[in-house]
Amino acid sequence: MKRIIVQTALVLLVGLTGVFGRLNAQPQIALLRYGGGGDWYANPTSLSNLIAFCNQDARMGLNPQPATVDVGSAELFNYPLVHMTGHGNVVFSEREADNLRKYLIGGGFLHIDDNYGLREFIVPQMKRVFPELEFVELPFSHPIYHQRYDFPNGLPKIHEHDNLPPKGYGLVYEGRLVCFFTWECDLGDGWEDPDVHGDSPATRQKALRMGENIVSYVFSGQ
Repeated sequence: MKRIIVQTALVLLVGLTGVFGRLNAQPQIALLRYGGGGDWYANPTSLSNLIAFCNQDARMGLNPQPATVDVGSAELFNYPLVHMTGHGNVVFSEREADNLRKYLIGGGFLHIDDNYGLREFIVPQMKRVFPELEFVELPFSHPIYHQRYDFPNGLPKIHEHDNLPPKGYGLVYEGRLVCFFTWECDLGDGWEDPDVHGDSPATRQKALRMGENIVSYVFSGQ
């Protein structure tokens, strides 16, 4: 009987140690790696710069190094926020679409930043993930625009392409925003090192502040 009690206590201790380890670990943001030939790796300095800004500006305590995760990987569930970018083709296999759906339904969040030319590919692929949902434009009153920083007119315009206004679209599952799609905005470009695109400090600040709003929204559980 004593041996059983001791063994049970050890199991509970190991379990609690694991839980506290996860609770004490720094939250980490991941970049989504996908198939189809599109440049998922575009803007290589953007996420690390955004994370550094969030940690310095709002003391978020994020892991300073972003991870890279495949759409179909079980590791996807380790990251509360996953960022996706690129210019070209995107293809999700059936297994990948199912994995992404489970991740998002289970509490995960996907931010898709169209780096110009992604929309025509990603919208049909997300339809495979959520056949029952449509992207809807979020109103300017949505909380994602009003976290630490107020953006009363929605997304800031970082780079110009087709003389169109920036738009923020969302997939809402059972009342919860699970995917935020930023289009005609180029937030990720604004997060890059200053010498990459030559953006002004004011433009980079707008991009980083809106990025911090996204991160804050996700971690606040709204």
